Amino acid sequence: MRYRVLGPVHMSPRTPSAAKPRAVLATLLVQSNTVVSTHTLIDELWGAEPPRTATTTLQVYVSQLRKALPAATGETPAETDTAQPLLTRPPGYLMRVAPGELDLSVFESLRAEGRAAYGRGEYGDASQALSRALALWTGPALAGIPHGPSLQTSAIRLNELRAEVLEQRISADLRLGLHQELIGELMALAHEHPLREALHSHLMVALYRSGRQSDALQVYRRARRALVDELGVEPGPVLSRLQERILASDPSLAWHGEPERRLVPVGGSGDRPAEVPARDAGPTVWLPPAVADFTGREDQLIVGEQLLAGGYAGRNQVLVVSGRAGAGKTALAVRLAHGAADRFPDGRVLVTLRDAGGRAVESKTALTTLLRRLHGPQATGADSDAEPLPSSETELAELLHRRTAGRRMLFVLDDAVSEAQVRPVLSAVPDSTVILTSRHVLGALESVERLTLDVLSAPEAEALLTACGGERMRDDPEAAGEIARLCGRLPLALRVAAAGLAARPHWTAAGLAQRLRDERTRLAALALGDLDVRSSLLTAYRDVDEEARHAFRILGLASLPDFALWSAAALLGTDRAGAERLTEELVQAHLLEARRQPGRPATVRYGFHALLRSLALEVLAQECRQEGPAAVERLCRAFLTLARHADARLTPGRDRLALEAEPPAGVSPEEVVGSAPLRWFQEESAGLSEAVRQAHAAGLWSLCCALASASAGYYEAGALWDEWESTHDLALDAARRSGDVHAEAVVLRSLGDLAWQRHQTSAALDRYRLAAELFTRHGDRAAAGRCLSAEADALLGLGRVEQAERAYAHALSVSRPADDARGAAESLRGLALVALRQGRNEEALARLAECESAARSAGDHRWTEYARRTASALRTALASGSPATAASTPLEVRPGVWLFCPSKPAQRAA
Repeated sequence: MRYRVLGPVHMSPRTPSAAKPRAVLATLLVQSNTVVSTHTLIDELWGAEPPRTATTTLQVYVSQLRKALPAATGETPAETDTAQPLLTRPPGYLMRVAPGELDLSVFESLRAEGRAAYGRGEYGDASQALSRALALWTGPALAGIPHGPSLQTSAIRLNELRAEVLEQRISADLRLGLHQELIGELMALAHEHPLREALHSHLMVALYRSGRQSDALQVYRRARRALVDELGVEPGPVLSRLQERILASDPSLAWHGEPERRLVPVGGSGDRPAEVPARDAGPTVWLPPAVADFTGREDQLIVGEQLLAGGYAGRNQVLVVSGRAGAGKTALAVRLAHGAADRFPDGRVLVTLRDAGGRAVESKTALTTLLRRLHGPQATGADSDAEPLPSSETELAELLHRRTAGRRMLFVLDDAVSEAQVRPVLSAVPDSTVILTSRHVLGALESVERLTLDVLSAPEAEALLTACGGERMRDDPEAAGEIARLCGRLPLALRVAAAGLAARPHWTAAGLAQRLRDERTRLAALALGDLDVRSSLLTAYRDVDEEARHAFRILGLASLPDFALWSAAALLGTDRAGAERLTEELVQAHLLEARRQPGRPATVRYGFHALLRSLALEVLAQECRQEGPAAVERLCRAFLTLARHADARLTPGRDRLALEAEPPAGVSPEEVVGSAPLRWFQEESAGLSEAVRQAHAAGLWSLCCALASASAGYYEAGALWDEWESTHDLALDAARRSGDVHAEAVVLRSLGDLAWQRHQTSAALDRYRLAAELFTRHGDRAAAGRCLSAEADALLGLGRVEQAERAYAHALSVSRPADDARGAAESLRGLALVALRQGRNEEALARLAECESAARSAGDHRWTEYARRTASALRTALASGSPATAASTPLEVRPGVWLFCPSKPAQRAA
């Protein structure tokens, strides 16, 4: 299914990662094949106070969705005009969705089918259709995105429909005589929804029909208590009447007839499975117990079971299960082995390929262990008739080959370190099936099936915590969700956290979550007895060579959530090829993740699992603390070089800071940024913000200010107010700590723009005026003139048109002598807006022409197009014979920034 809204919002094969584009997608999908107005989408995203750039930003989100949608269809760019499902249709947008593409439409179809069958008395068909409808759900409707008014209403409606379908399916099953099968499900549902009387009614009927009259009456008492305590009301007539009928043993409530049967269990008709004929020697089984509360991994289990179900094929079948330490590789392999007894009647044996200290055992040792486990006393030489085990690896392999030839056996080789370690064993058992687990990819092994274990999904992680942590974890789902996130959904970490809670009756789930929040002490908190997450992760760290360990430590300083190859090169102080070699080595060892980014500037980015990043920072502090500051400075200088390069193409001439920063080795602005500065900023936005914080924390004051200033143009264009404020607050502190008057002025001017965008006009005026004073003191008259233009924008928004005109004229008189083309363009634009507002249309056109010329001189395409666009709109209005309309329409005061009703302050912009 291509689109999903019945649970986390999802689009195959790639869902936008940012929340607001996903909210746009969800709003369009819920109203698919219907035009959704721009006004509705803006209200959904920003509520009653959208930014001035709301319309422009919405267009950016729509553009991002359109770029992802052709990839989803497999169409080439040339075909997207006809294949593109996201269309512009006045007054907004329309998402075309074909039948079967959206889970919601399939759900509604199956719901209608089930209701119709129920109405006809065809309860089997009704149960089947309604069950298929419920199977489409993967969580609460429209999960994982912020809800505005429209999505909130839709989520409530859809979740209620789900509950309605569930109740009708249960009713159909009761009419089929499946009351005993329903009891467990209904008990859980009644506990989860204590105020839904229909569920309690169904549970009472199921219990009564199963001969549990007293339990049915107890359900009524619990339901009544919940309704009285929570709502102050008595149960409704249906539930009350049902209690009376049960008390009276009403014969009409009983079930008369044989229940329908569901599908029989896999492997038989429900009777005892057929026994496997005994062999003379009997099967050899040497496996640890299966994990009782094994959770999730359904897809991976299917892959493994398919391999094991292949049966005897005359050649060895090998499944390599790889993943980071603690991912549950051994648990999966053991579960597969326990479930495959009938397929391997001659035996199932596990051998661990590390010793107690975590070091790799030799191939010879592994062969010896296998032979001993296959033949017990014979292999030890205790039987006088048994041949002693040979001493050489070759002879051991030949003996193992002879003893397994023609036998259907399964071997689990657990925790392999390298290909060289396992090749002698694999060649010795060509007639057997092998499951091989490893923290390394083992890519040099030929003719094997591969399965990579990642972390659990969020629902699976929370289910594992609940299974291992008991009632306290189950009773606080919010804390359980946070614990799952802080553990990075790593199975070992989840088990240790849950076991720690279970072992301490005086702890709460919320208290455990609080203990895990501090990244510096998180690994220490994830230890209990011999269960220690840090030790497991350290084993993987020590498996690689010193050069890779050094890279692992230093890359822990990279920006979250992921980073590009150029960042790795900067941190490591090497070129691109050297950085790629080291990062790929760490990826092969599952110490680093390679995350594919189809259709983005960097097709692959790298990132750490949360606990591995904690380990990297920990060992960096312990083993080579002195390397950290220099690596951070290299990274920040690389960010500055690239951000300035991108900013110079996005908003030429805007940045007034001139700190020179030589690009570190391996960082080429032309290669990294290319001709797509906006896309680069979007890709690296989180990293830029983190770089500002790192520079401030390291006391790199000038770099902190320069990074913030180089990013301000992007923050303004993208309406990223929170990032804008947080980075510039740090930069202002850095400028004042270092006594850099010019940097302070630059940051204040930018913070003034932020306040103006937020309709905080008084604060904006104060910052503009202070910045102008500091620029003048520093001798930067051009920048001081630009502050005058910004101040005039604020005055114009307050309706003080005459004051604004004087300020624009003053700014122009400063920028022209200073040969500041960008400043002149800003001032001329302002004078044109004043003339337009006062009905001096010819003067406005003349000023806009001058503005266009100045912007072209500055090399700023956005401002050039803005001046041309504004002049064209004015000419159109004049040609239509309605000059008064031109004077009263909203003003685009800056590119993409609109001013509505300028005579009234703080009006909403779109």
